[in-house]
Amino acid sequence: MSPHGSVQARARAARAARTSVFSNVALTVIKLGAGLITGSVSVLSEALHSGLDLAAAVMAFMAVRKAREPADGEHNFGHGKYESMSGLAEGALILVAVGLIVWGAIGRLLAGHAEVRQPLLGVAVMAISAVVNVFVSRMLFRVAKDTQSLALEADAWHLSTDVWTSVGVFAGMAVISVGVRLGFAEVHNVDPIVAIAIAIVITRAALGITRRSYDHLVDRSLPQAEVEKIESLLMQHYPEFSGFHRLRTRQAGPERYIDLHLEVPGEKSVAESHALCDHLEDDLQALIRGAQVLIHVEPRRGDV
Repeated sequence: MSPHGSVQARARAARAARTSVFSNVALTVIKLGAGLITGSVSVLSEALHSGLDLAAAVMAFMAVRKAREPADGEHNFGHGKYESMSGLAEGALILVAVGLIVWGAIGRLLAGHAEVRQPLLGVAVMAISAVVNVFVSRMLFRVAKDTQSLALEADAWHLSTDVWTSVGVFAGMAVISVGVRLGFAEVHNVDPIVAIAIAIVITRAALGITRRSYDHLVDRSLPQAEVEKIESLLMQHYPEFSGFHRLRTRQAGPERYIDLHLEVPGEKSVAESHALCDHLEDDLQALIRGAQVLIHVEPRRGDV
């Protein structure tokens, strides 16, 4: 990626993160207000969910800015792992939210009948939340893909999860509204049950984000499909060199790292070997966008 392109990517990622922050501030406020008015544990759980999304969006914004800083004397490989750390923290925040949601919902069920007031207000607020988060999450997914940002992708997953949980609460509030009109007092139990269902959905998303972030922090190799593409590309160039070994890959935030040992015939000059490495680096960077490639040249075995 060219320096100009890198600057554009940083600016675009930062704008996307700011948009997420602003939308989460607004949704947290209106959900909290609706939850207090209705007395609904599922609406309050959604307010908590959005509050944690807000915290995650702020972390993503900070991580994106930091991760895109160039390498320096103290961080020779750049700052990409700041995004991985942000993703891990966001996953932990989601799990905290799950615990609070389940605790409140079970307490409501054990306490017995707890009336939900003005359920139609909950219906309206959840509809607004779902629509806003559909647009914002799609924008974040698109920018995350284009800029290879794990922090933005984690934030996008948060909001896409919020879409489904908002739809769930929307349906629950609608059922309660209809049930109240028909005189079914037990219909209020739908509220904590929906809250527990939300917690299950959120847990799944949190575990996925946490696992991926952890993989980056411990330098897990790139996905097998990407490694196979790298090996296939190298195999296509076999007539130009004798072999390769010690192929290693890893990812830190938006950056992917590839290094390998390349065996060349002993009669190849330094200039020819250097030109071959440049050619392979260009091809690998075109194949794995944003990759940092390091090739160590060795004489062919038997030529030493």
